Amino acid sequence: MNLSRLLPLYCVFFFPLAADAQVKGLTVIVVDDGSQQPLPARLYLQSADGQHYFFSATDQGSAVKYEKQNWINKNSIEYHTTVSADPCVAKVPPGTYTLTVKRGKEYIPNTQQIEVAETDVTVTIALKRWINAASLGWYSGDTHIHRSIDELRNVVLAEDLNVVFPLTNWVTIADTPPASGNKNLDIALPDDLVRVDESHVIWPRSTEYEIFSVAKQRHTLGALFVLGHQDPLQQTVPPWKPVIQAARQADPDVLFDMDKLAWPFAMLLPTIAPDATYELANNHMWRTEFAFRQWYTPTPPFIQPPFGGTEGGEREWIDFTLGMYYTLLDCGFRMPPSAGTANGVHPVPAGFGRVYVHLPDGFDYQQWRKGLQQGRSFVTTGPMPFATADGEDPGHVFQEDGPREIPLHIEVVSETPLTFGELVINGRPEILLRPNNHKTEAGAYRSVMDVSLKPSRSGWFAVRFWEDRPEGRVRFAHSAPWYVEFDQQPVLPRREEKAYLVRRMQDEIQRSRGVVSAQGLAEYEQALQFYQSLKVGDDSESVARVARPLGTDRERWLNNMIVDHRFTADEVRQATGLSIEAATAEVQRLSAKIEGTTEAGIRILPYPGGRHPRRGFLDGAIDPQRETKISVFPPWKDGGYAVVDVPEAIFSNLGLTYLAHQHIPTIWSERLIDLPPLEWNEHDGGLEFERRLPNGIVFGSRVVVVDDSVAMEMHLTNGTNEPLTGLRSQVCVMLKGLIGFNSQRRREQLIDGPLVAVKADQHNRWIITAWQPHKRAWTNPPVPCMHSDPIFPDCGPGETVTVSGKLWFYEGDEIKGEVERLRKQRR
Repeated sequence: MNLSRLLPLYCVFFFPLAADAQVKGLTVIVVDDGSQQPLPARLYLQSADGQHYFFSATDQGSAVKYEKQNWINKNSIEYHTTVSADPCVAKVPPGTYTLTVKRGKEYIPNTQQIEVAETDVTVTIALKRWINAASLGWYSGDTHIHRSIDELRNVVLAEDLNVVFPLTNWVTIADTPPASGNKNLDIALPDDLVRVDESHVIWPRSTEYEIFSVAKQRHTLGALFVLGHQDPLQQTVPPWKPVIQAARQADPDVLFDMDKLAWPFAMLLPTIAPDATYELANNHMWRTEFAFRQWYTPTPPFIQPPFGGTEGGEREWIDFTLGMYYTLLDCGFRMPPSAGTANGVHPVPAGFGRVYVHLPDGFDYQQWRKGLQQGRSFVTTGPMPFATADGEDPGHVFQEDGPREIPLHIEVVSETPLTFGELVINGRPEILLRPNNHKTEAGAYRSVMDVSLKPSRSGWFAVRFWEDRPEGRVRFAHSAPWYVEFDQQPVLPRREEKAYLVRRMQDEIQRSRGVVSAQGLAEYEQALQFYQSLKVGDDSESVARVARPLGTDRERWLNNMIVDHRFTADEVRQATGLSIEAATAEVQRLSAKIEGTTEAGIRILPYPGGRHPRRGFLDGAIDPQRETKISVFPPWKDGGYAVVDVPEAIFSNLGLTYLAHQHIPTIWSERLIDLPPLEWNEHDGGLEFERRLPNGIVFGSRVVVVDDSVAMEMHLTNGTNEPLTGLRSQVCVMLKGLIGFNSQRRREQLIDGPLVAVKADQHNRWIITAWQPHKRAWTNPPVPCMHSDPIFPDCGPGETVTVSGKLWFYEGDEIKGEVERLRKQRR
């Protein structure tokens, strides 16, 4: 449509203004920046004093108001209007307004300041597309929607959602059939697929079982979605398996979708619907402020170190969501990812989190459903990852008789620069993916990466990417898994994963006795038996490689691991080589000492190993050695700990002279020389160690708590016959165990010369470090860690040189003043 023809036509249909002369008409027309054709879109309008306004349609089109505020976090609001590809109008008093126009994921948002004075105002907003996924054969969907069919005719075009499944039947009471559910949409439903246009469709009937009441009493179970069925479901729950059997009997292609595995009963579902999809982007992930900081199920330490818990921020919730998914994949379940927003209930636009399915031959609803079930897909709240493994889409099963390289080709396009990506192999982010972030002509950022992996056992792999946004927000994308069947062997979980699933079912059985029916409890018992029967992987080789016997310091090390670092039995086993039975007994023996042992005030301890001190970039730190690492406990109760590598590496004119893990060759590994393990020693209230290298170089460190800081010093003595030049070191402060600091994102930070300070996610707390003489201060989100790396003076034969550093914690609002105080203090 030509815009010059549209404007006169629009004047004929202009929405009439109110009689009050102080109310004006703000008319908005949205067009595509390239074609200048009108676009459906989502509009936000806010006055300078914070008042929100909505738009109305002219006779030409439609406009749907959306107004939701979360009941927990009142700042979590979603006030917008979705409009058709036609002019729309808002009635507003004169003033200054902020207008933001968006369309789904693939257009760059446009924000304008609009002045409304004494006359009506008409503005044309051009949206620029930063990617066209459909042109690449990828089509989007939202599997969790609570909107009427009439509203969705507008919404799917405004949000460019190709497929949606409105949950028109919704029941929260166990003994009520969904056909008469207490939250059903009271509307007449079409009998078949609703085609809004050739590539945007609505399947009119899906069902949500979201059970909060059992046997006429409050007893939360959780949710299961049945997507794409035709007739109303009559089965009540629990038990749950009859629902699955009846729905499949009526339609073999019906979809089952799990929205959150944190629900109390959720670990039952994979055992009775093993091919169900799982919402990696779920209805607690929003455009606006995060709200649900507490959840039903405690997070195990291997998902959210170091202590676990039942609360966290946005990134912690995403980590928990992904971690539970990985745990089930590690048990051999093949669960394609999905994405759902609960738009209609929560303050979130439809499709904020969405799943894209690959349809290289163009859009077809039935093929989209099939592709979703097969896992030819990725989930995203922001970036768009297009990846193949040996030319195959996600969901492919590699059947291997022996080890071979599987090449991955990955292209990621994002609206804003990517922070980093990871290749996840059997639940661990094994390989860091570094984005190029080349600016495209469309204004997006494109990264191309080629990596490979060489599986040695049955399992799975996937790619994920992280995109930091302002105000500490994060967007992510995750491919569906590729699967590997290696030498016809089953997928074997880790011992800690099996123990977690067994404990989940045991806890739910205990909680549900006397409430859930005998048939329902029988399903729970069968699920428990399934998890108990799982064989676990053999990790004896890795234990033998890294474990250190307890020796004469047995009790000191066990207290260090269990009481101070809160190690699990599996982690104690990894660190010490004890049998799992012996490690479990020690954890049980010492667990009573944990309560009340966390004291205010900074403490230092040798890091015990066993638990990797990094969350990511694990390929950059293989088999980390514990003798250079100390744990620094902050002055806050239950604050966790930071691990400081003093030093992580030493470089000289000879090359990489020392490295505290395996990553790149050192001058010793190139000669096949292994350095013997060492330990920290307690001396004069501090910790110290010293190492002599085979060529006569001696280096060592001393760490001690001094007042409100940790003082550190490294010395190096040149025992060779030649001068040492270019001496520099890396000192890595790893934040994985420091509660509030361990999310893998670019956090608020301040760098002033050698001083580097980073802020916690939710509190006004800071960790600060500095070394002198100083070379470089920096942070690394994938680890996550911070550095103030020192540089040694040149060192002649027989000479000794030193560098010194400090680490502080600060809580308060004046971080700039605190850093300035510390900077002056160090002069």
